[in-house]
Amino acid sequence: MSAVIETTGLTKTYGTVRALDGLSLSIPRGGVYGVLGPNGAGKSTLFRILLGLIRPTEGSATVMGGAIGDPASMRRMGSMIETPRYPPYMSARQVLTWLSLAHGLKADTTRTDRWLERVGLTEAADRRVRGFSVGMLQRLGVAAALITEPELIILDEPTSGMDPPGIQEMRALIRSLAHDDGLTVILASHQLLEVQRVCDRVAIMNRGKLVREGTVADLTTTGERLRLSLTPVDSAPQRAAALLGDRASTDGTAILAHVPRAEGPALIRALVEQGIDIDEARWVGTDLESVFFTETGAVQTPETVIQEVGHVV
Repeated sequence: MSAVIETTGLTKTYGTVRALDGLSLSIPRGGVYGVLGPNGAGKSTLFRILLGLIRPTEGSATVMGGAIGDPASMRRMGSMIETPRYPPYMSARQVLTWLSLAHGLKADTTRTDRWLERVGLTEAADRRVRGFSVGMLQRLGVAAALITEPELIILDEPTSGMDPPGIQEMRALIRSLAHDDGLTVILASHQLLEVQRVCDRVAIMNRGKLVREGTVADLTTTGERLRLSLTPVDSAPQRAAALLGDRASTDGTAILAHVPRAEGPALIRALVEQGIDIDEARWVGTDLESVFFTETGAVQTPETVIQEVGHVV
């Protein structure tokens, strides 16, 4: 799969501060790619370099096969960085028409209305943006990023200020853009559960460096365990733990067996043969939030939770 973005040794310094520190990254074409990191990790600096807004101190990068700032490559990109701002006296429809003309496109009501509908702003199309909520401005910002029909779009915190239904709608839109429209979507968000649900791959950054990268599935199945709820509760857990030895632990209510998936069925048969009833058996793995806090060294609150990732059959 070809890459839409390649960076090699990308570094950006501000005096003694290294906002990016030798970042080498390859983002494949297609799907949704998450860029995660705590504040100050270098995400916004990376995006600004890719968009040609600032120059790197060292290193190189290509976007859509071209050099940073190459007009042909830039025309194939769309972006929304931070909360967008537009002339308050304009309506949402006028904003998109204005931006179309600024990009050298003809005013096209059909195209404008289509993107307003995709982001859920049809009913507010003729309202002045001065009365828009933060969430509505975010929606308009996404529509503005899409008005040129790009192949690659960068979205920085697109669900900021949205209520839960709005977040769910934005998640569905992002997935649709990638899977139905064929766009490559690069997404930065502090809402890790949303990232886990919507992204295909993620890169975790910390202090300007790449600390972890891979598919969401690979990152969240590391340390996968078989969770067993057993009866009788007064003796079965202890008997199962004795059978498993140091491969057993507990989450407080059930036994966690640290075994490969291939050994799961044999383990269940062995427990049943010893007269232990299994009320429930399922595979659990670390969620993306846990991976994030482990890799960045940040303090996690509340305690790490586990997520269900499949059932034994």
